[in-house]
Amino acid sequence: MEIAWKTILGHEETIARLRALRAEGRLPHALLFYGPEGVGKLRVARALAAELLCDGEGARPCGVCRQCRSLLQDAHPDYYEIHPEGKTAKSTKMIKIETIRAMEADVERAPLQANQRVVVIDDAEKMNEAAENSLLKTLEEPKGAVHFILVTRARSSLLDTIRSRCMNVGFGGIPEAALAEALALRGISQDLAAELAALSDGSFGRALALYEGGGLTLRDDAASFLMQLSSFTVKQVFERGATMESWPREKLMEWFLYLGMLLRDLLVLSEDGASPLLYHKDLRERLAACLPAFPLPRIEALLVLVRAMNRRLLANVNQRLLLEGFFLRAMEA
Repeated sequence: MEIAWKTILGHEETIARLRALRAEGRLPHALLFYGPEGVGKLRVARALAAELLCDGEGARPCGVCRQCRSLLQDAHPDYYEIHPEGKTAKSTKMIKIETIRAMEADVERAPLQANQRVVVIDDAEKMNEAAENSLLKTLEEPKGAVHFILVTRARSSLLDTIRSRCMNVGFGGIPEAALAEALALRGISQDLAAELAALSDGSFGRALALYEGGGLTLRDDAASFLMQLSSFTVKQVFERGATMESWPREKLMEWFLYLGMLLRDLLVLSEDGASPLLYHKDLRERLAACLPAFPLPRIEALLVLVRAMNRRLLANVNQRLLLEGFFLRAMEA
């Protein structure tokens, strides 16, 4: 895995604070990293874990000591990285109590190679209730030398008692200019890099996913739907429902994410047509042209529908019926 601090984009003040606490021996045994998806929380957690385990001379992680070499090879016996698992869609995978208990049994024992153990729990909000309660007991009464780093995009989904046992560390989005520069360094044209940075809401991970996964095509499809909504017909409702029914749930959720961002841009434009705060700056003229069809109450009603769809897509529902219902309600909004 990647462990070097220099490879992390942004968060300079947060990183400096964490490293100072580590160097002074004042880093709490439990940390909670929270913030938007794709902004680098997990990368910071891994680099901090490497710094804690490193026993090299000088700046840490050194990258050459036994501890660092083991981490780079994903083979360190005292480092644990836990992720949601299961055979269901990514959005519904969970961290189960069995996984937490197995980790807890290990960290109660003496470290095998380093002078401590480090546990990183990614997507911590996806622990089930039993897993959270088990982890809470360990956080309250840690046994042995161990640091826990919980990573989440939904801090409010975690138990209050877990949040209170951790040092909470917030991560914001990466500045748009820095994001565009980092994308350009990957060989992406400056114009496209700027567009991707504007659409990614400060998330480098989302910007790359947009570039590599055809996200702009999904965005453009959502924009096309929105701009045609005033002339939408019942026939089109059923045609779209049939087309989108077979999409993976993650793709559907991304489509609705873009639709929500487009509606947010309409809100901004309704207040200030020259505002620089648009997500979709390249669509400014097209969005402005359709503003007469979207008075403020309609935009707000559509945003409510989109938020409701995002919740319902997480449940085990008939996607076609859900989509058709949304399109019919959107026509009436």
